[in-house]
Amino acid sequence: MASMTDRLWGVGNRVAVWLYRRTAGRVGGTARQGTKVLLLTVPGRHTGNPHTVPVGYVERDGAYYVAASAGGRPSEPQWIRNLRASPTAAVQVGPTRRTASVEVLRGAERDAAWNDVIVATLPFFADYERKAGRTIAVARLTPTA
Repeated sequence: MASMTDRLWGVGNRVAVWLYRRTAGRVGGTARQGTKVLLLTVPGRHTGNPHTVPVGYVERDGAYYVAASAGGRPSEPQWIRNLRASPTAAVQVGPTRRTASVEVLRGAERDAAWNDVIVATLPFFADYERKAGRTIAVARLTPTA
């Protein structure tokens, strides 16, 4: 059974998604310290039902890099588990919706993306990894034609 915190987190995400869509990202398109936010829609790994969440990202070389920080929570967010099971996802950046190929990065490639893309752009994410006590997963979402 979900905890009260998890239920509140879910309600907050649904409201954030609604506001983002309603305003084409003018509300909810940025978060802490200017972090850009996109909407990520990925099928559930068990149900196949689409789930949409707002996620902070860094754009680099035509791709969106997302880090599964969950704000420093000890457990990783469900959306990264769903991304591991899906070759594609839908992303909305502002008013633009696109399909993207999914790569959950591993090893040296993950470490380079974490240090050179995520933490270099959003230094406070390093605190999330320390707080979480886990290696935070990083995914690259590359829009397809």
